[in-house]
Amino acid sequence: MRTLLLTHPFSRRAALRVVGSAALGASAVALTTGCSNSGQSDLLAEIAALASQAERARRDAATATAAIARFPDRAGALDAVAAERAAHAQALDTEIARIGTPGPPTTSTDATPMTSPPTIEQLRTDLADSQKEAAGLARTQSGYRAGLLGSISAACAAQQAVLL
Repeated sequence: MRTLLLTHPFSRRAALRVVGSAALGASAVALTTGCSNSGQSDLLAEIAALASQAERARRDAATATAAIARFPDRAGALDAVAAERAAHAQALDTEIARIGTPGPPTTSTDATPMTSPPTIEQLRTDLADSQKEAAGLARTQSGYRAGLLGSISAACAAQQAVLL
């Protein structure tokens, strides 16, 4: 009697080719995904945003210090604003270094030098802008960075309302 052999639509060789091609395709997809630098570009964008906040804090500190010449009777309050904003810049620089900046924090050199001491109103406006930017950036962050930026925003609001 004759035994019936089941016939397969693929030969063993064809099946091995299909399995090998699938494995090679899966490896290619994994390598392509692993090599993408979207995480690196996100990190660089976060670093740039934090560096911008640090530069703004340094600018506000310099403005407050320069305003002391024009308003010596408010030197105590202006000195407190300058010290706090310098501390904000330092905290932001520390966070940038912690997350791994690809070099030292950059400071912009495009700031125009002050020709005359700033007014209190100008400093209030600058602090209001700093407050809004820090609050907006805090909403996009999480964890420590969100808390740091929220704290900076709250400090800028208090400086406007209480000190100035």
